Amino acid sequence: MTTRRDFLKTGAAGVVFCSCGLLKSAHAQATRQTLPVTVGGKRIKTVDVHSHCHFHEAGALLGADAAKIQVPPVNGAEEAFIEIDKRIAAMDSQAIDMEVLSINPFWYDRDRDLAAKIVKIQNEKLAELCASKPDRFAGFASLTLQAPDLAVQELETAVKKHGLKGAAIGDVVNGVEFSDPKFHPVWAKAEELGVPLFIHPQGLPELNKRLAGNGWLGNTIANPLGTTIALSHLIYEGTFDRFPGLKVIAAHGGGYLPSYADRSDHACLVGPKGCNPDVKLKKQPTEYLKQIYFDSLVFTPEAIRHLVAQVGASQIVLGSDYPYPWQMQPVDHIFACTTLSEDEKADILGRTAAKLFNFTA
Repeated sequence: MTTRRDFLKTGAAGVVFCSCGLLKSAHAQATRQTLPVTVGGKRIKTVDVHSHCHFHEAGALLGADAAKIQVPPVNGAEEAFIEIDKRIAAMDSQAIDMEVLSINPFWYDRDRDLAAKIVKIQNEKLAELCASKPDRFAGFASLTLQAPDLAVQELETAVKKHGLKGAAIGDVVNGVEFSDPKFHPVWAKAEELGVPLFIHPQGLPELNKRLAGNGWLGNTIANPLGTTIALSHLIYEGTFDRFPGLKVIAAHGGGYLPSYADRSDHACLVGPKGCNPDVKLKKQPTEYLKQIYFDSLVFTPEAIRHLVAQVGASQIVLGSDYPYPWQMQPVDHIFACTTLSEDEKADILGRTAAKLFNFTA
């Protein structure tokens, strides 16, 4: 196994740097995988649960804001408007059988009626896209979470009428944490339908001053931190106890929480005045990580090894962030993890997702 320390000692010669950091990794490369992917001689349907799209029809409702929101100055942004043949070619090059598509929420600060129109268009267009290539695409619904009563209806319609596989949500809604009781009906509906919710962070604009400068810290630091805060509230406020069947997938390996989870078990022992005595959790905070799912977008075999050690391989699913080029060979990344057994690799590559989404493995 190549540790981070070993890499820094031996791999630096193969690394290309720019003013803002690492461009290309010299981590040991696994054999380039091609479709069909096999593990231990068995065919595995590879499922990328973290891939993005946009629709021009939704952007038309945004007026002058559309370009800034849907095509930010980020590499690959224009490819979120899917050209099917081009996207499938990219998936083939990554050895990805199926993408579960999602749209990062940009409508939480819009009024109820406009947000509802955006969500309706997106869910209908996404269902149409998935139906055109059901063997290659599935989708997470959009929800008007600032209006939880609407979100409940939208989720049921998306799953029962449109065949979408769950919903993609942010990490907070206009400053209100997901643990707030106003969202309980949405989590109850997701639990009832048995579908997962994919938490994708939106940054932390309240920290923009501190995050300014080189390094794109508004994403590099703020996105993982946003997910960490969201998950921590769901744990500490007892939301997971209230909805034990709720299935949550956390983007980017769950942010920082799995990397420093054991501190969570000590917080209320060290500083009881910072904890609410009326909230009596059924388990240690770290134990809730065993019921959360995490995507594999953590970049190195050592990071995967640690994530598995903390949450279990059964809780990890494949994620790339495509078309944004964070991990262009997500399947190869898993094959490069020498600490994983063949069964664990097969689960991460697609078998766990197949169970979550009721796909044929």
